[in-house]
Amino acid sequence: MSSILKVYQRLLLKHPTKLQALQTGLLMGIGDLIAQTAIEEKNLKNVDYVRTTRFFGIGFFIAGPGLKFWYGFLDKRIAKGRTGVAVTLKKVFLDQAVFAPNFLASFIVLLGFLGNEPWFKIKEKLQRDYCDILITNYKVWPTVQIVNFYVMPLQYQVLFVQIVALFWNTYLSWKTNNSTKSY
Repeated sequence: MSSILKVYQRLLLKHPTKLQALQTGLLMGIGDLIAQTAIEEKNLKNVDYVRTTRFFGIGFFIAGPGLKFWYGFLDKRIAKGRTGVAVTLKKVFLDQAVFAPNFLASFIVLLGFLGNEPWFKIKEKLQRDYCDILITNYKVWPTVQIVNFYVMPLQYQVLFVQIVALFWNTYLSWKTNNSTKSY
């Protein structure tokens, strides 16, 4: 295990954005696969791999690099080399007041565009699902982000969030693909 961690740390130093994009893409794709197989009870022959690829792509091209940039921005603008409860709470507040609402809305719209849905269907999905997803976000992420910003070194914050987000990505996949079905 320590050799895996050393390789990860070496790659993180050499290619931080690429590595964090890849890990985010993989964990978003895995979250979609879990949603399809465990929650929607599809067998592997019936999995929508195009849907999984969309989740991977959003993680790889947008969420991973976006989170790396966002956490770096918060660290430079809010922390400025300082730590402590006040700095952590400011970061969490900004993360939940600025990043989360904008990212979730963008995520729903982008997922619709990537799925070739017409604009009116994307707007319907936003109206139907956005508030639910945002409220669920507020039940999960503030606590996670307090731990993330207070305990985790900056270079590990995206990884920590994405490990927790494996469950979140499973929820997002299920919610954005099955919200009209009753479970």
